[in-house]
Amino acid sequence: MDYRKLQNGSDIRGVALEGVAGQPITLTEQACRDIGRGFALWLMAKTGKKENLRVSVGRDSRLSGETLCGWLCEAMVAQGLQLTNFGMASTPAMFMSTVTEGYNYDGAVMITASHLPFNRNGFKFFTPEGGLESADIKAILAYAGGDEVTGLPAGTLSDGAFMDTYAAILADKVRQATGEETPLAGLRIVVDAGNGAGGFYADKVLRPLGANTDGSRYLDPDGSFPNHVPNPEDKEAMESIMEAVRETKADLGIIFDTDVDRAGAVLADGSELNRNRIIAMLAAILLREHPGTTIVTDSITSTGLAKFIEAKGGVHHRFKRGYRNVINESIRLNELGQDSQLAIETSGHGALKENYFLDDGAYLVTKLLIELARGRKEGYTLESLIAELEEPAESREFRMNIQLEDFKSYGQQVISDLQAYAEKQAGWSLAPSNYEGVRVNLDEAHGGGWFLLRLSLHDPLLPLNIESNVSGGVKKIAGELAGFLSGYDKLDTAALTAFAK
Repeated sequence: MDYRKLQNGSDIRGVALEGVAGQPITLTEQACRDIGRGFALWLMAKTGKKENLRVSVGRDSRLSGETLCGWLCEAMVAQGLQLTNFGMASTPAMFMSTVTEGYNYDGAVMITASHLPFNRNGFKFFTPEGGLESADIKAILAYAGGDEVTGLPAGTLSDGAFMDTYAAILADKVRQATGEETPLAGLRIVVDAGNGAGGFYADKVLRPLGANTDGSRYLDPDGSFPNHVPNPEDKEAMESIMEAVRETKADLGIIFDTDVDRAGAVLADGSELNRNRIIAMLAAILLREHPGTTIVTDSITSTGLAKFIEAKGGVHHRFKRGYRNVINESIRLNELGQDSQLAIETSGHGALKENYFLDDGAYLVTKLLIELARGRKEGYTLESLIAELEEPAESREFRMNIQLEDFKSYGQQVISDLQAYAEKQAGWSLAPSNYEGVRVNLDEAHGGGWFLLRLSLHDPLLPLNIESNVSGGVKKIAGELAGFLSGYDKLDTAALTAFAK
């Protein structure tokens, strides 16, 4: 098969199990073995080493994970690599195995498909420099489609463990910041791992710090995800952790995605800490620690968040969607001499300068724990940190399919035409410093909010985000847009048009 079709930005993803109509298996045994060989050859070329290359491998709770791991490992051993299989792990932990003293692997592989359905799986790759870029994945897949290399020395495969070490790093960070051995004693903190790989956080981070975790949910790994999708953006998943907080009267609720590179939270008052709210919370913390720093976000953050960051003395740099995009932009700004401590998407992918710019949901939550403990000592709450955040009255996303094979050029034309149209409309104004699609602010007479139309990174879609500060504003903005966008016959605007009526 054409392995290029398995690339998903800076990851590899495909179908690993039967059971969903119209989705044939693409991560076949041959594909997995070829990808393992491809990564081995790519790593040899990158490091210049053909011997004694050490690689760690981990997986989340997906049903297909162990099988895929076996195929991948056998292929890499055949290429001479010295492998250690960590078994159940989180994506951030796999990167940390390349930079933690005493481990220092040359590379790492995580077998995961994040929040995707049970039949999907995939691979994420790391070196001590961080996660791989899209061009690296392209090169790995090119090696995978090439000829086998023979005559290499025999590799090795052994079982190992790292999650206890990783969890101890997180717990020690809280102890060092608070100066206490059990700073969470007397606090009830519940975790919903959604049967993914995040259950360790309750047992190996929170409890050693003194927290009462009774009432936590779905900590046991189960790749059929019988309770809800492990995804902080999923409505049912967030309802689950909110319910757990209400039932136990917890001081904090935590929810992870399957491989723990994203997280959300619920505050003691039962309010959701997600999207703009979690960005605001982290910005408030980091701007106290690093006054004037730049917070890089994706393109669909709210106007209220921008005001909040600026009021705290920070700089809000709204960039493109895609976690690698925001991370790389933050790194770029730092290289130019502009301090940027946080790169974060509204999806919950967040990376801190102090933590290798690694998108690590468990690390973000650990920052919240430090603040929770500090606030209890000094007499403030987590809720108070974002009390001044102006939140929209309404928000809505429409995902409009482009029914054309050459969807990218068609989508860009729609965006270009809309920008030209927006420049002429009364009450509309183009947002300054926009890096993706077209973002337009509208005055109160035209809906009192903003919209952003952009092209999806990988799919034939034009997502349209609308936000308003007044009740009924989203409907008004949708109505102003529907007439223009419905004129494009290859763009499915049915849902937008129906909503606007």
